[in-house]
Amino acid sequence: MNEEAFNISIRKFLKTVGVSSQRDIEQAVAKAIAAGAIAGTESFPAKMTLEIAGLKLNVQFDGEIRLQ
Repeated sequence: MNEEAFNISIRKFLKTVGVSSQRDIEQAVAKAIAAGAIAGTESFPAKMTLEIAGLKLNVQFDGEIRLQ
């Protein structure tokens, strides 16, 4: 195994996930505020699942998205 290539590929994947997830969350919040569905002061529980079938890895992360 090439440790450097491995670490770079993990970082690239996590960066893609982070950037894309943030954009999607921001768009969902903006849409909900524009529709009057939320006030913009809420907090929302959030879950993220990481699955790598070939490694039989399935891990869930829990957190919170706070708008204020």
